[in-house]
Amino acid sequence: MIYDKIIVRYGDLVMKGRNRNQFEKRMLQQIKLALQSFPALTYAKTFGRLTVSLNGEPFEAIAERLKDVFGIISFSPVIGVENELERIQAAALQLMEGLEQTPATFKVSAKRAWKPYPHTSQEMNHLVGSHVLRAFADLKVDVRNPEVDLRVDIQEEATYIYNTVIMGAGGFPFGSNGKAMLLLSGGIDSPVAGWMAMRKGLELEAVHFHSYPFTSDKAKEKVIDLARRLSYYAGAPLKLHLVPFTEIQTRLVQAKQDNMMITLMRRAMLRITEQLAERNDAGGIVTGESLGQVASQTLTSMNVIGRATVLPLLKPLLMMDKQEIINEAERIGTFATSILPYEDCCTLFLPKSPATKPNLNVVERAESYIPELEQMLLEAVERTEVLELTPETQAPEETAGEDRWF
Repeated sequence: MIYDKIIVRYGDLVMKGRNRNQFEKRMLQQIKLALQSFPALTYAKTFGRLTVSLNGEPFEAIAERLKDVFGIISFSPVIGVENELERIQAAALQLMEGLEQTPATFKVSAKRAWKPYPHTSQEMNHLVGSHVLRAFADLKVDVRNPEVDLRVDIQEEATYIYNTVIMGAGGFPFGSNGKAMLLLSGGIDSPVAGWMAMRKGLELEAVHFHSYPFTSDKAKEKVIDLARRLSYYAGAPLKLHLVPFTEIQTRLVQAKQDNMMITLMRRAMLRITEQLAERNDAGGIVTGESLGQVASQTLTSMNVIGRATVLPLLKPLLMMDKQEIINEAERIGTFATSILPYEDCCTLFLPKSPATKPNLNVVERAESYIPELEQMLLEAVERTEVLELTPETQAPEETAGEDRWF
């Protein structure tokens, strides 16, 4: 391994004024959490970036973890040397000699960020490029489309030589923009919504509604595994609230409002989640709804359902097509678990013709005919089981299914 350090770049656009110190502190904390299994690493923070010294730790394994840390724009394995021309030239030659295949063309892209350095960027392009060319008889310069772009980044503390830029997850560091509750159904959509919310800097606690004995333990295990996967991206344990929903569902069925059943259930879920949010200092609710995807996700339905809570409803997937959501689920590693064929409570008691344009007054009147509903919601909150999950558990075997709800 020719590289001895990694340069990690943050997003300058999200680090303005008073937010910068808080952002960088949170960013460093998240990176250290993600890389805690590599104890020899050391860290040095500079303006808008972080230098990680490998100290013998494996770059490939570290890179796989860094790709998923929210807030990282990109990172590069580098050779770090003192700001002396001879050392820079020697490191550039070392990098070129260490490539798996000798390229036919290259160029040098020097950047003199530290202005007191005696040579300009253009001069460094020539001084480093000519040194490399003397060592490779068949190598040619191609400034438009080179096989290798040899980059020389001159900073105050050192000069870094590299040829690779690996894109990160982007966004904001986990937890830097507050906390929200994620409605996690066990299907395809809600884990993707959770990932997207975390990427925007939200700390999440997941909420899942189960209807034992109508739903199996396999359905519960499926949701636990999805929450574990999300905890990997969080870089921290993730709380999963398992809410008993059997009695409430049964009582709603007894109300014989079949076409409004989905609307009534989802409003009940939001009201329970709002109470959980208040108890856990969360300021919003994240759902996996996609406009028009199912009958209950029309604009009218979402409006009536959303009136059940005063908290902001955050819907990252609202304008995405199903295939786009599936592609994201595959990319983040939740799809295979989401399609396991274990029913959750959201697939029970579904009407043949659900209302696509429910009337708010009619829905509220139907709820008023169940005077014990408020007490049942409170009891469900009190009986909620809370698990704190981390990624260190094997997921179940992968097969097939569909997300019908949040």
